[in-house]
Amino acid sequence: MQTASNTLPPHFLLIFPFFIFGVWVLVSLLTSSLSGWGLLASHFSSDRQPSGNTTTAGPFFYVVYLRFWTHYGSMVRVTAANDALYLSVLFLFRIGHPPLRIPWNEIRFSTTTYFFRRYMVLTLGTDEQVPMRISQRMARNLGLTERFSAPSAPID
Repeated sequence: MQTASNTLPPHFLLIFPFFIFGVWVLVSLLTSSLSGWGLLASHFSSDRQPSGNTTTAGPFFYVVYLRFWTHYGSMVRVTAANDALYLSVLFLFRIGHPPLRIPWNEIRFSTTTYFFRRYMVLTLGTDEQVPMRISQRMARNLGLTERFSAPSAPID
């Protein structure tokens, strides 16, 4: 008669961490592709730090939604500077999500309501047109509500 073995194969402990890391990388890259972050990174990826007068919101206690309502909860730091909007993801989730620098002339503002909540929609990239939805509170803390309501200057 054979008895059931409750022990794991010896190589399991060596393979399991690589499996978990592989799943982590795959999910991160898939999320980047689905959300539009990867598309934006092909044009707006930058390691430049914000300069001048800056206002930062996040990453904690704020939610950012990208294309297809992809949910980035407490992961994205948004910085509004004089020259551009800067986006970065926490280090643990950075695979497939390089920091972005999007000039203001590449952003269009609008608002939307979803399940009785109002969001400011920033359409990122003239060609890419990836929607980024943030709460009115986050937009107000970043000073984006004033930028949205201000009349745009004529382009020469």
